[in-house]
Amino acid sequence: MKPRPTRRTALAGTGAGILAGLAACAPPNPGDVNAEAAIPPSDGPVTLSYWAWLKDLQKVADIFNQKQDRIKVETTWIPGGKDGGYAKILSAVSAGGGPDIAQVELRQVPEFALAGALTELDRYGFDEQVDAFDPGALSQVKVGDSYWAVPQDTGPVATFYNREVLEGELGLQPPATWEEFRETAEIVSEAGRNLITLDPSDGSYLISWIMQSGAVWFRTEGDTWVVDMTGAASMRVAEFWDEILGAKIIGTGYGAFSTPWMAAAGEGKVLATIGGSWGDALVKSVPDAEGKWAAAPMPTWADGSGYASGAHGGSAAAVLSNAQHPAEALEFLNWMCTDPDGIDAMIEFSGIGWSPSKDYIGKTRQQPSEFFSGQNYNEEVILPMAEGQNLEWTWAPLMQRVQAMIGDGMSAAVTGEVPLVDMFPQTQAKIVKIMRDMGLNAEEAR
Repeated sequence: MKPRPTRRTALAGTGAGILAGLAACAPPNPGDVNAEAAIPPSDGPVTLSYWAWLKDLQKVADIFNQKQDRIKVETTWIPGGKDGGYAKILSAVSAGGGPDIAQVELRQVPEFALAGALTELDRYGFDEQVDAFDPGALSQVKVGDSYWAVPQDTGPVATFYNREVLEGELGLQPPATWEEFRETAEIVSEAGRNLITLDPSDGSYLISWIMQSGAVWFRTEGDTWVVDMTGAASMRVAEFWDEILGAKIIGTGYGAFSTPWMAAAGEGKVLATIGGSWGDALVKSVPDAEGKWAAAPMPTWADGSGYASGAHGGSAAAVLSNAQHPAEALEFLNWMCTDPDGIDAMIEFSGIGWSPSKDYIGKTRQQPSEFFSGQNYNEEVILPMAEGQNLEWTWAPLMQRVQAMIGDGMSAAVTGEVPLVDMFPQTQAKIVKIMRDMGLNAEEAR
């Protein structure tokens, strides 16, 4: 077997070789475990601990536990990452403890890896198992040339819309292109309704639209991070949404699935949302909506540029750096995230987003949906969106801050204070400074 790279060499190509880690949370010797020999599988039974905010995850683990007697998985619920879950995980790792496995959002994987909180999975053969995973999911857990987590679910973007009102009452179709989106939003606005509403402080939506455009905000050249938020694709998106916001043809007072959104959607005053596929479960909470809603592809650019869809949300299961049984942890995670029994259990009990498996979307997702107008929307709409992702996109090791900055910028654009075409270059400069303050080599693309 060829020698495995250390954390330092494995991450050098990401421009992170000199990163000191997350100052407040990094382990005392971040990444040392990945410079040591791989831990061999145990000769006897082992018990794995798994922290996550997915509901009823123990029911999923119990199915695995009953299939064999070598590995027992015990799960513990924790708050969502930004609600205290990440602080709990990193504090435990810093103290030399923590679980074997933890849930980490896809966009947070680089930050955890560079903090030394994760085990490099290629050291345990994950690079030989990747063919079983959806490429769009897999690309989001890769840092440099190494994989640092197992994708658990994803959120390919699609359109969920009130078919009864949009098509039946207004005689319109869900917009197939962004150009049609602008026209449709204007007509819907003139009818006293909103096609969509946004919480401008939530930067995740704009980032997903940027991903679809073909832009790549973060890339590495040698040991340097290059931040490119002002390329043609990004500026096209900025100009488009500046026009939409300036025309005031969508709502900006509240976001999708909030309490006011649910009420407005139930009254037929908000007709759609464009976001992650996991939104299907939330749309089902709209009052009196069964049989009235449907799904459609994410709008694309009329000239054919960009991709079919962007990514919005999704999580990974990461083997933490203090794990005593990483080989067994990876065995369990491969089962959970690729085996039909594991995926069906995660859908049934934990309500995951889109399946991370390349070849299996889930048994219940192969059937028509009574709620969504009898449409077999998972196979007809979501699957093509998952297959049409921007695989060049790379998450940077500071995405929580980036998303917050984009949310602040979007809020300023809504008020007319700073348009997006100005916010993007300003934010690019701020991000480069933050990266340099973190100890990274970073530069602006232009």
